[in-house]
Amino acid sequence: MIGIIFDMDGVIYRGNTLIEGAKEVIEYLKSKNIPFVFLTNNSTRNAKMYREKLLKLGIDVEEERIITSGYATARYLQKHFKKGKVFVIGGKGLVEEINNIGWEIISVENAKERWREIDYVVVGLDTKLTYEKLKYGTLAIRNGAKFIGTNPDTTYPSEEGLLPGAGSILAALKASTDIEPLVIGKPNKPVFEVVKEKLTADKIWVVGDRLDTDIAFAKRIGAKAIMVLTGVSTLEDIEKSGIKPDLVLPSIKELLEYLKVHVDD
Repeated sequence: MIGIIFDMDGVIYRGNTLIEGAKEVIEYLKSKNIPFVFLTNNSTRNAKMYREKLLKLGIDVEEERIITSGYATARYLQKHFKKGKVFVIGGKGLVEEINNIGWEIISVENAKERWREIDYVVVGLDTKLTYEKLKYGTLAIRNGAKFIGTNPDTTYPSEEGLLPGAGSILAALKASTDIEPLVIGKPNKPVFEVVKEKLTADKIWVVGDRLDTDIAFAKRIGAKAIMVLTGVSTLEDIEKSGIKPDLVLPSIKELLEYLKVHVDD
């Protein structure tokens, strides 16, 4: 039995626009009882918020099928590290995931007095990034706080084009601290620990739009790497890159025919 890991931004939708064929692929998988999960490196929303977004676009999936890099980061912290005080540079989704594991969050307002108490600086995409956040993140990391990144994506796709991603914020903190973060999300293996809790399959396919995260992740976990051209990476990028997908499709729409041929009834 195959199990499929789908990226979301650039595969299922771009911004708030559903990509043609996405709904039909998900309906087909449900009808055939083929296990699948959504795995996004975007940590600004949690699973509940993503479920609501997908519902608005006409795709109905359970929260349990949605894994964000924020959820994976919180689970990984809980499993591998001692409980401590966290400074979060990230969106509401990431803050909620850290709250869910019961670890204290030191806010940017409180960091002025308490940055020396910070044990972990956890960084995701933050569309409300300020110099103050970078300042206290830098001070805490230089003071010995563990530096954790939800994902390394330097950009993410929107209707306007490519926008700065979490990796751009990590790059700023790396430059100001000379410390490499532990990055949980794709293409790194820590996130696969969490995926395996929710996806049981003999063979895994990864469907993504980025060579450096989705396709590299597929290669790292020994999965079939399927790239669609509706997101970040292009055919030209594949030619230049050492990371090669096993299959390239114009969009998720073409995956339906491929599935029908390759999945036994």
